[in-house]
Amino acid sequence: MTHDDSTPDAPLNDWLRGRHALTGNAPEWDLDALPEDPTVLFAEWLKAADAAAVPEPHTVTFATVDADGVPDARTLILKRVDERGWAIASTRSSRKGAQLGAVPAAALNFWWQPQVRAVRVRGRVEEATAQESADDLAARSPAARAAVAEGDWVLWRIVPERIEFWQGSRDRRHTRVVYLPSGSGWSHTVMVD
Repeated sequence: MTHDDSTPDAPLNDWLRGRHALTGNAPEWDLDALPEDPTVLFAEWLKAADAAAVPEPHTVTFATVDADGVPDARTLILKRVDERGWAIASTRSSRKGAQLGAVPAAALNFWWQPQVRAVRVRGRVEEATAQESADDLAARSPAARAAVAEGDWVLWRIVPERIEFWQGSRDRRHTRVVYLPSGSGWSHTVMVD
């Protein structure tokens, strides 16, 4: 296949081919000291990203699918993580709200480029109680609350069915640790590929 520099996308494609990836500096990671609970590891990584001045490490790409199975993704702020799930919030009347109403499943992707780290979470989605959603809305600024109709604000929890911690390597031998529910706890697998 020949490359035609006269096409409008030629400069963009040339630029894309010339970009380097995985230019951050991965922290040390002791794979022999992994916690049993993936939320403990997530807290460690989140705090490490914050300490390393990674911009907005609590922002996350939130992916859903619509009733036809077509995916959609956007950036949100992680609200909390606990034994009940990984919480995000938005309006029920939004596109994401409609998608969660049709298909109550989602995925999260955190990307901390300076540390060449990513965390991926996927699972079913459950709506929090009306009081929890109201409390979350009340914590927002008056300006942010003003445009939200009564009862439209929802706190959703992604109940994880898989959590993956990924750390890149310049030699392309990336490390991933995958946690899966096991009984009342978690099991994990370490892979280097």
